[in-house]
Amino acid sequence: MASSQNPQPANAAEALERLGRLSLRELTMEGLLQAVADLAKTVMPGNPEASVSLLVRDAPTTVVSTGQLAVDLDETQYDRGHGPCLHAARTGELTEIADTRTDSRWPDYMPRAAERGALSSLSVPLAIDTDEQVSGALNLYARRADAFDEDARAGAVRFGPYAAVAAGNLHAYQSARSTADNLQAALESRAVIDQAKGVLIERFRLTPDQAFQLLAETSMNANRKVRDIAEELVRTGELPVVAPRGNSNRPRPRPTPDRPGPDVPRHS
Repeated sequence: MASSQNPQPANAAEALERLGRLSLRELTMEGLLQAVADLAKTVMPGNPEASVSLLVRDAPTTVVSTGQLAVDLDETQYDRGHGPCLHAARTGELTEIADTRTDSRWPDYMPRAAERGALSSLSVPLAIDTDEQVSGALNLYARRADAFDEDARAGAVRFGPYAAVAAGNLHAYQSARSTADNLQAALESRAVIDQAKGVLIERFRLTPDQAFQLLAETSMNANRKVRDIAEELVRTGELPVVAPRGNSNRPRPRPTPDRPGPDVPRHS
């Protein structure tokens, strides 16, 4: 709940900066996921409800949500074995439904969504751990049609890396109940990402969100985990040099006028 000391963010940029300032070491992963969902609900258009779906070896669950509408529509898709959130998680494609009353995809799902009052939706894919067959989606179910314009889509996509890191750690915790080594690795990955953000913030004068988005983009382009990119940066002082993937849906972090941003040359 917002307070005078901690008011609700006015837009996606403010919400992302708030997420960027959070320390992964000081949060439970459920807490970070819930923060992502709550902030996305607050700043995205169309009076939406949000959820995060986790797909482990093609078995889906909803790990956090902001309301029953999101839970119901997630579970409707799980029951049928298809729908926009599952499509995003399985394919890695940003999946938008502009109007559930007229969209012809998934015809046994669309009437249910419209009946429940979700007239448009956006599902952001979460690349978590391809080796372990773990993926996911950040889902936004809006109460009006055509709710998501280009700026809203770009903002929603930038929430994705936060949800992916948190969901990946949550899966590691759940898988590590009897494996102390895996549990320790999950704890250490949170710490090293915070350390890597600090390196980028100091070196390039980035905001916390820009630093995190740069780690996430490098991870995507290198097809490596954010944790591994962060470990290399902390160990060597350098980000891996990789060519950007073509036609990515992920926008690059936008430098502010007094900050060079992530496009500056790497410093040796």
